[in-house]
Amino acid sequence: MPLFEFDGKAPRVHPTAFVAPTATLVGDVTVEEDASVWYGAVLRADYSPVIIRAGANVQDGSVLHGPPGMPCEIGHRATVAHLCVVHGATVGEEALVANGCTVLDGARIGARTMVAAHSLVAANADIPDEVLAAGSPAVVKRPIAGTPAEFWVQTNPSAYADLAQRHRQVLRPVAEAG
Repeated sequence: MPLFEFDGKAPRVHPTAFVAPTATLVGDVTVEEDASVWYGAVLRADYSPVIIRAGANVQDGSVLHGPPGMPCEIGHRATVAHLCVVHGATVGEEALVANGCTVLDGARIGARTMVAAHSLVAANADIPDEVLAAGSPAVVKRPIAGTPAEFWVQTNPSAYADLAQRHRQVLRPVAEAG
């Protein structure tokens, strides 16, 4: 996995975390216990820290960064799905930022909240706990309880934790055909 020190700060990856070999981590990045960072993700902490809390997952092609003084933090067992941009924002515990979302500077996503695919969470937005938010800009649509989105919020953390451990155990490079 490409890990790069920047200005004397190097990524810290817990031994139980899975970081895909094509993910890139630069600078003041922390990946805690049982978290996962998937293929093609870029976590660049040259201005501010990027923190992936225990059990969280950052999926393929996502980019996490922050401007000076605005860390990017992904909460315990939270999900940043495929092809998302999270910039200087906080994603709460067990929240799910669905495919293709953008979450901008200073935004806060509440615990067990789902931001629907391709939504834009505006700078400094505060999306509360346990809701479904969607749109551009994202707005609260309804409480998440009893919706199909609740299923994804509840099952995704465990599913990705299990999948990450499988990748840690069985992923092997393949020699090029020649």
